[in-house]
Amino acid sequence: MACHAQDLSLRPSAYQPRRPERTVLYQTVQKELESWLAATSEPIPHFVEQEFRSFLKCGILAYGFARAHCNQCGHDSLVAFSCKGRGICPSCNTRHMAQIAAHLTENVFPKLPVRQWVLSFPKRIRYFLASNPQIVSAVMNILITAIETRLRIAGSRASPLPKNCRLGAVTFIQRFGKALNPHFHFHSCVIDGLFDREGSFYPTNNLSPEDIHATQEHIRKRVLRLFRAKGLIDSDAASDMLEWENSGFSLNANVRIEAHDREGLERLIRYCARPVFASERLDRAFESLRYALPKATPEGQTVLLLKPKELLDKLAQLIPPPRRHRHHYHGVLAPSSPQRLKVTGSPAKSQKDNASEELSPSIAFSCQSTSTSR
Repeated sequence: MACHAQDLSLRPSAYQPRRPERTVLYQTVQKELESWLAATSEPIPHFVEQEFRSFLKCGILAYGFARAHCNQCGHDSLVAFSCKGRGICPSCNTRHMAQIAAHLTENVFPKLPVRQWVLSFPKRIRYFLASNPQIVSAVMNILITAIETRLRIAGSRASPLPKNCRLGAVTFIQRFGKALNPHFHFHSCVIDGLFDREGSFYPTNNLSPEDIHATQEHIRKRVLRLFRAKGLIDSDAASDMLEWENSGFSLNANVRIEAHDREGLERLIRYCARPVFASERLDRAFESLRYALPKATPEGQTVLLLKPKELLDKLAQLIPPPRRHRHHYHGVLAPSSPQRLKVTGSPAKSQKDNASEELSPSIAFSCQSTSTSR
């Protein structure tokens, strides 16, 4: 049974269904999924299959919808359920990107300069990071500790800093590259300075290329030491990787957003939280699919030509495992930090509080479904 939404001004022209069934991605998954599952030699993880099947129901009225009624004009709108997927759904991932960028810009990051630190790893290291959440946490801790140490060194050049100063940062985990390839790396948005126990800010705006290189070398040694201690690589391999001039470790910190540039900060966060796949870049090319790359590869390639099942193979590798966070808070921005309220002006809210604010108290939807209830 459907009921009316109170005080909801929704004109007939305000909402337009997005029609996912008309997109190339949806049609490809719908046509090829069953044959792809049957032809795969290795077992497909359940969460990967579930992600594809949920995507085929996302935005389709036949699988359930909410009815919104306007008391003023008498118009009804049907809003199809979304899959809320974390992997291949362009709509749900784009919505999540926009929401997290707006939240971090408005409620978390204070009006202070923010620097992006991007850490990439050699392929031998990425394999373990993609499959071991404990190793991911340990390596992320190495990254944040190294950045905080470097900020403390750089900040103390002008004047001594108080003891126990902490940074404020949010780290995004990305598992993909621009060519739909598995590429595990970190994007850390770090406030360019440190905070004392009272929440006072001490800027660090004099980082040099030598500082970045020294931080990269420190991280490389610590990560290889960790992997050797865990038995993931042997001592000879770790020694060889330390001696290589280009070992695959790369730390970039060239992007810095000034304190007044809030739009620039939101664009940066949207980039860090972007979806793995852009459906508008996909179109048909005779019997194949053509995916336009956002940037040319080192080999100069700008377009991927894929068979439908090759596209599913690539997308399946990029679907993140369930129950793993896609971004993490550090230092004074952490939910448990006593300085968070002083720095951000707003305490960390529980998931229950955040969920209760998604719908306004004056709006009450009821859902009716033709197949399943959500």
